[in-house]
Amino acid sequence: MSVEELFADVLGARRGTPPAELVATSVFWVHHGTRLAGGGTTYLNRYVLVRCGRSFGACAFEAGEVGPDICAGASGRPLDALLGEGPLPLRIAALDAYLAQARPHREDPAGEPVSLPPGPPEVRARARDAAIAGLLDIEPGAKVALIGVVNPLVAAIRDRGAVCLPCDLNLRTTQWGDPVAESMAEVLDLADAVVATGMTLSNGTFDTILRRCGERAVPLIVYAQTGSAVARAFLGAGVSALCAEPFPFSQFSAEPTDLFRYRAGGVA
Repeated sequence: MSVEELFADVLGARRGTPPAELVATSVFWVHHGTRLAGGGTTYLNRYVLVRCGRSFGACAFEAGEVGPDICAGASGRPLDALLGEGPLPLRIAALDAYLAQARPHREDPAGEPVSLPPGPPEVRARARDAAIAGLLDIEPGAKVALIGVVNPLVAAIRDRGAVCLPCDLNLRTTQWGDPVAESMAEVLDLADAVVATGMTLSNGTFDTILRRCGERAVPLIVYAQTGSAVARAFLGAGVSALCAEPFPFSQFSAEPTDLFRYRAGGVA
């Protein structure tokens, strides 16, 4: 299955309620920057979000892909209209909203809730990234490709005894000066396991990662704020494990929030 095949399934009402019967109650756009204490990197994140009923769908995007004016035209439209046309980040957010509305993470018996502690961003980020790295089932010294670099996650992978192979479109070094590959090809063929962020759904690289991991028979773990319910649809169909963080994300709160861990075939 590919991402476009999943779109086709939903538009064909093969995943539940016809999306023409559902409405994007609100569409909104978020742009924020974060610099964790002790780090030298300012992360600039942009999201488009779609609310449908009791759930939110989310998708991060690169600068210039989606502007805030998209909200006026998309809010209140039938969900099938957003799924079938427009920029890919908006389509992914709508797909995420549809799948999350059908089965919210909080109601999914296959998801293991993990409560992130209250506190400053650094504390919450370390707890989040430890939960992600905890899904790795690897031997000491294993090479783990990280597609989408967040410095605390690099540290969490190393804490598992692994060698981290970082790759990112925007960062060129980690907090510790390690070089960061720009091309996935540089790390995918070397890795014993792959950790990819949901951002790969919005930039169109997810299918390539899914296919290459399948060809090499290496586990693929996804950490998703973007498209957390979309990535869940691929569990057992190329995705080995998932750490899903639905909106509102941990960086927007200092209070306890939950993320949800899944493994293909059962509870994490």
